[in-house]
Amino acid sequence: MNSATLKTQLLCLGARTDEAVEKGRKGGAGPPGRCFILPSRVSVNIPLRGDFIKNSPFRLLEQNGSWQLLKDGEFHSEVEALPRPKFYQKNTADGTPMWKIARLCGRGCLASTVYQKCIYWRSSSQCKFCGIELSLEYGTTIELKTGEQLGEVVAEAAKEGFVKHITLTTGTPHGPDKGANLLSEATKGVKSAVNIPVHVQLEPPDDIAYLEMLYRSGADTVGIHVESFDDAVLKEVCPMKPSLTEYLSIWKSAVKIFGEEQVSSFIIAGLGETDESVVKGADEMSRIGVIPLLLPLRPIVGTEFESQSPPRPERMVHLYQTVCEVMKSYGMDPRKNKAGCVRCGGCSALTEFYTI
Repeated sequence: MNSATLKTQLLCLGARTDEAVEKGRKGGAGPPGRCFILPSRVSVNIPLRGDFIKNSPFRLLEQNGSWQLLKDGEFHSEVEALPRPKFYQKNTADGTPMWKIARLCGRGCLASTVYQKCIYWRSSSQCKFCGIELSLEYGTTIELKTGEQLGEVVAEAAKEGFVKHITLTTGTPHGPDKGANLLSEATKGVKSAVNIPVHVQLEPPDDIAYLEMLYRSGADTVGIHVESFDDAVLKEVCPMKPSLTEYLSIWKSAVKIFGEEQVSSFIIAGLGETDESVVKGADEMSRIGVIPLLLPLRPIVGTEFESQSPPRPERMVHLYQTVCEVMKSYGMDPRKNKAGCVRCGGCSALTEFYTI
């Protein structure tokens, strides 16, 4: 089995672990899990929580800091857990634990949700798979991270050699900027401390001037996530999302600002969409210079989708192969992306299939 297929199986099936094992964060804006490095040096954020984990053929065993991956009860391989950085034990100048400001989400990648609330949370407009405010409820983060705090954390992480780039995401606040102002200040704080590539993620703002502001602030890449190209699924799962036509328009503008392969969008498989919609979406995005970051659904405990199951690995392998063919037909290469989820790749096997 090649590393791309193994990674896909782990993303879709997760792995069982002992209750005493640290399983990564419970909720938040992105997929929870824990990052491991496979023998091929491929990194993967493995789901360790959720109903679907109970039926996984994979099991992770930890003994004295060493990890073994078992499949169907048989030894498969040694794997490495992403090490716990020392800065997690430190506080910012205002006394906030640094691990509440930003965390390692993959090899070389820090991540932070700058604003941990969303105007759609617990409303009829909420994205049904999102757990952004759960981490606030669990007390594992703070509501708003400042540029100063982020700069301090990034500086400490850089000293340890852990950080090569950073992802800054946000819940949607009130206002036409959709969080761009907060992300701009956060980006400035990071860049003033350490000159590393910065990825920002936000809902489509009402004016492209906000994207231009983010670029001027130092953001290197941007994620504007549509989640699905199936109209019916989008209306059911993410009722607050604008139309696909509006996404195509804002993506075109973003590419003019940030450049080809520096704009991306999640396409989540497992929401009820057809394969045809995934491929069609990847084609439309690739044609205009946007990277279609395909990833399987990651059910989060505490959300409306907590009992859902990710797509079967066989389906994801087929979709990855097809989407990569589409990208290559337009000359799109995810390895050229400078920062964020595409470069990290822990939650998607897109790059691994692209390089086969």
